[in-house]
Amino acid sequence: MSFLKLSNVTKFYGDTCAVSSFNLTVEKGEFISLLGPSGCGKTTTLQMIAGFESVSSGRIELAGRDMTSSKPNTRGLGIVFQSYALFPHMTVAQNVAFGLEMRKCPTRERAERVAQALSLVHLEKHGERYPRELSGGQRQRVALARALVIAPPVLLLDEPLSNLDANLREEMQFELRDIQRKIGTTTIMVTHDQSEAMSISDRVVVMEAGHITQVDRPLRVYEHPKNRFISTFVGKANLLNGYVVSHHHNQFDVRVADMVLTLTAIDSGLHQGSKVEIGLRPEKIAFVPSDNGRCHGVIKTCFFMGSQWMYTVTTILGDLLVLVPNDGSPALEVGSVTGLDWHDHNLRLISSAQYAAPSTVPEAA
Repeated sequence: MSFLKLSNVTKFYGDTCAVSSFNLTVEKGEFISLLGPSGCGKTTTLQMIAGFESVSSGRIELAGRDMTSSKPNTRGLGIVFQSYALFPHMTVAQNVAFGLEMRKCPTRERAERVAQALSLVHLEKHGERYPRELSGGQRQRVALARALVIAPPVLLLDEPLSNLDANLREEMQFELRDIQRKIGTTTIMVTHDQSEAMSISDRVVVMEAGHITQVDRPLRVYEHPKNRFISTFVGKANLLNGYVVSHHHNQFDVRVADMVLTLTAIDSGLHQGSKVEIGLRPEKIAFVPSDNGRCHGVIKTCFFMGSQWMYTVTTILGDLLVLVPNDGSPALEVGSVTGLDWHDHNLRLISSAQYAAPSTVPEAA
């Protein structure tokens, strides 16, 4: 039986549906990220789990217990807010101890658990300081310790790293995951940062306009996006439109402009004449000599990204985005001609539809 289960959870604000028929099962100890753009319903979903927002319809269960209508303070969940919500007049230790005091935990046990929680987040020497005396990363750790000290069955994180600078954010996301693995607490995190979700989650729930669009392991979400939105929101993608000209078993020849590309699509329902949209990640394209590869193109733009170069290349397929690792080699100059190559297995079927193909469907080249 799943540890946390959301069944057809829906939330309306008047006539506006913020979350629609949300279904998710979470196993004990899992780290789940709700990923999506602003306004997609991910924070509302988290607040319904926490009890801060009522559920219009549906059911939320924890360890087999229905808590759909339970008050927030009876759910026993640990919560870290985007703003951290620390009490400025309390020391670090007092902030962490607050939840235990509300639960009337004995003084001696309370002191021991606070010490353990501060040690877990590497703040054992900062117990007597006040939040204003701490850095952003330290305040984030205090908020995490306060949520964990009550030993919650589920830890809820609402954009916990969004107030940190880029370097500290990256450092803290891995530390957060390391702490979660040590204690084994089931964790649900809301984020709009796809790299953050992909790097530390067991599974990612991608949301769009109040709906779940895909639930999968990070690698599967990235390598096998289920629609156009996911392919462009989770990473970057070149989207190519064409139609099937021939096929054999799960291999489909697709004409895109004046090229024929070979696509593998299992149980896709494609047939000759089907209109398709193909995705190709920019880092899966390689530069080769101009007389080699699948096609050639002209360098339109070039941007230095530190660890990689980002190019736009004008080709017969349209403008293609290409990402190349910075291995110390000089960049290609704007206006130069280059060949482009990729492996067929890196082409992904993004969408398909019936298509009024030409009366004579061209044969595969």
